[in-house]
Amino acid sequence: MAGSIRMAEHEIEAAVATLPGWERADVRIHKVFTFPDFKEAFAFMTRVAVLAERHAHHPEWFNVYHTVEIWLTTHDTHGLTERDVALARAIDEVAS
Repeated sequence: MAGSIRMAEHEIEAAVATLPGWERADVRIHKVFTFPDFKEAFAFMTRVAVLAERHAHHPEWFNVYHTVEIWLTTHDTHGLTERDVALARAIDEVAS
């Protein structure tokens, strides 16, 4: 699958630098989204779920009330790939 090659360290650093609010955590990238209430957080999660299906790439996430934490990694490469970066960008568009 295109974009499923594990990125080199310098590629990861460059990519994360272009993703406002995303942080690197070992073999994953992570971002916390906060909303006014649970309803808006859940609506965001629904939009991201539809987006993830289109990308055929699914986040690890956690929701408590108005906060949604999203973690991205490509499990079959045991690291970060362009798929993770592309999905992070798409998620940011959905959040704005």
